[in-house]
Amino acid sequence: MTALPPDPDPAEIPTVGDAHGVEPGETPPDSGSTAQSANQDPPPRRRMTPVGVAALIAVGLLFTIFLIVSVVYLLQVAGVLDRW
Repeated sequence: MTALPPDPDPAEIPTVGDAHGVEPGETPPDSGSTAQSANQDPPPRRRMTPVGVAALIAVGLLFTIFLIVSVVYLLQVAGVLDRW
């Protein structure tokens, strides 16, 4: 068995009359479609994904370490922590 082509027969395609395009009432028939769904990437079910949570924790740790080091450095410069 041979499959039929998805496009219409060229003999049945409406003709273009003048410069305005297709004559009124002459619309081409629908052709076969192989398109996918319009929603290809559905949104995640959760607001925060595990990767996002891990990234926030890593940024928070780096910020905390930076803050501790800068406070200790400022205390050393001020002369409060001379023993370090």
